[in-house]
Amino acid sequence: MFNKAALIALSYAAMVFGQQVGTNTAETHPALPWQKCTKSGGCVTQSSGKVTLDSNWRWLHSTKDLTNCYTGNTWDATLCPDATTCASNCALEGADYSGTYGITTSGNALTLKFVTSSQQKNIGSRVYLMASDTEYEMFKVLNQEFTFDVDVSNLPCGLNGALYFSQMDADGGLSRFPTNKAGAKYGTGYCDSQCPRDIKFINGQANSAGWSPSSSDANAGSGQYGTCCNEMDVWEANNNAAAFTPHPCTVTEQTRCEGDACGTTDRYASVCDPDGCDFNSFRMGDKTFYGAGMTVDTTKKFTVVTQFITNDGTATGTLSEIRRIYVQNGKVIQNSNVNIPGMDSTMNSITSDFCTQQKTAFGDTTSFQDKGGLAGISKGMADGMVLVLSVWDDHAVNMLWLDSDYPTDADPTAPGIARGTCATTSGVPTDIETSEANASVTFSNIRFGDLNSTYSTTGAVTTGSPAPTTNPGGGSPTTTGSAPAATQSKYGQCGGQGWNGPTACASGSTCKVSNQYYSQCL
Repeated sequence: MFNKAALIALSYAAMVFGQQVGTNTAETHPALPWQKCTKSGGCVTQSSGKVTLDSNWRWLHSTKDLTNCYTGNTWDATLCPDATTCASNCALEGADYSGTYGITTSGNALTLKFVTSSQQKNIGSRVYLMASDTEYEMFKVLNQEFTFDVDVSNLPCGLNGALYFSQMDADGGLSRFPTNKAGAKYGTGYCDSQCPRDIKFINGQANSAGWSPSSSDANAGSGQYGTCCNEMDVWEANNNAAAFTPHPCTVTEQTRCEGDACGTTDRYASVCDPDGCDFNSFRMGDKTFYGAGMTVDTTKKFTVVTQFITNDGTATGTLSEIRRIYVQNGKVIQNSNVNIPGMDSTMNSITSDFCTQQKTAFGDTTSFQDKGGLAGISKGMADGMVLVLSVWDDHAVNMLWLDSDYPTDADPTAPGIARGTCATTSGVPTDIETSEANASVTFSNIRFGDLNSTYSTTGAVTTGSPAPTTNPGGGSPTTTGSAPAATQSKYGQCGGQGWNGPTACASGSTCKVSNQYYSQCL
């Protein structure tokens, strides 16, 4: 996630990575069932699905009593004189998900509340989907699609309701790092492409060495080390703007970094690509596509479909394209097309050509390409990644990179600067943590499986690219046919090996073969 900032911790329940396990509060993971889909068998509910809270939010205290190991944005020097002793002295507690953190589940829906006030104030949260009580669910997304419903109607400027994949260890680092005694059950092992240094425990040891309290956040800071890995931002959004972004790394698993490898002094010296290659419809030139009352109407719940296409149409191929489809009110909405001078106006997905043209048109660095591009992150996807869901505010740049003009000192009419309609004065954490305390995001109906198996339509296809077909995402396993009288729009997919969507093209275009896996209405 771009410009990821530390989120607030409790004063009494100091939210940090703890490696021992406490006994004060039992850890009970909220249930979050999801569905696995195939074109032949429909969608089957995975009732074992649960979520666990990231360790950075949890109460960390002495193994001997309830003395905090970390309070505000400082470590207890007696309990944590060094990294190894701290891991031995400090225990991580179970969580009161709803009461303390504002995390609730109902059926297949997960709601993350922005501010929760109980004994202390909690701001934001981050959770992971689990396969069992001790391991994260590992998703291998190549030649697959990932689908979910989302309600961002109560998520204003300055906030980010994010859903993404991170190449974490399935057990949270339990087996690789002997001093980690808590594991995935307690949400350990986080990493992402920003190589965050605000993580309190990395590789089973405290990140207390060289810890510097934040000047803008009374509950956060940064240590000597960061934690890096491949990251696929499927969804970063509020009700004003949305983006999906791959971030490749040169490391092949969760890896501790130090100094320049973390991007400490030079953002682009990091082992990971911090910027990514993003598709934000507003930034890409369509200012009426996403928002209140727009093509994707953010005042209502909608479905987000993301397809991970490989170069040979198999799960062992290399990632070559990331496609986005929306469904709302029974209608499939293809992603918006690019409307940027110097870029191909037929583009509406992330490909290597798209990323090359975008970086040139916007004058951005080529960090994405330098760190391996789509082929680079493809390796992490092949190994499997953990699903992360979060809500957060941004103490670094107020989320302006997502929903406003950024950088703020650049000409807002220059390509790539305007990213949304939010004011450049919006998103200040000290403001929105009070004025938008009741904000929230709800993710629901998570589905994963074969291409074109996780969603269906009862209406027409509108705008841009690849199209829908088969199984509904809810209920018991069901198989359906193609959308009624489905006609693919211009530039959309109309054929190819394994394609079972519309093959008839809209008036004025015909189905042209690009290769054995892909034909397009042109």
